[in-house]
Amino acid sequence: MIRIAQLSLLLAAVGLWVASRLTWVQITSFDGLGHPRTADLSGAVWSTALIPLALLVAAAAVAALAVRGWPLRVLAVLVAAASAGMGYLAISLWVVADVAVRAAQLAEVPVADLLGTQRHYGGAVVTLVAAVLSLLGSVLLMRSASGARTEATRYTRRPAPPSDEPAAAMSERMLWDALDEGSDPTRDPADPDNKGR
Repeated sequence: MIRIAQLSLLLAAVGLWVASRLTWVQITSFDGLGHPRTADLSGAVWSTALIPLALLVAAAAVAALAVRGWPLRVLAVLVAAASAGMGYLAISLWVVADVAVRAAQLAEVPVADLLGTQRHYGGAVVTLVAAVLSLLGSVLLMRSASGARTEATRYTRRPAPPSDEPAAAMSERMLWDALDEGSDPTRDPADPDNKGR
């Protein structure tokens, strides 16, 4: 289960890196002096958190080898929070009504020179897939931590229950002495009828 979680996290990290290289927004501007100019804003420019999130998820995949128990649970929660951040970055490209002003600021173009903007959703889709993969990895890490705890509890050595047999507390020599005296060492000593026949 840990291996599958690590694979999911590594795939999510690769997906985030790919998304950071793809074009998210394309902006066209004209300053009145030459031809219209087109600028492509990549995912790393449009959503600067993509690369740090990719590094975080990759580090979590490596850390899953070294931690167990409650640290693994903390790691799983951290990865789940990161996947929520990825989902927010991806969905925001669809939800934001107008990207022109932000695109102009990132491209360092005056808003008055804008001719238009175009959204490219490929990077957002890849980011959303990475969010799903990292969430899957988080769930698997949490289940792995719970499963390890269950196994540890199952194989914990428990003390043997006290025996009700009176002979359990007697040594071998005492057993033979009791038999020589005509008593049954396997019966309760308080029993008055504890004599051999």
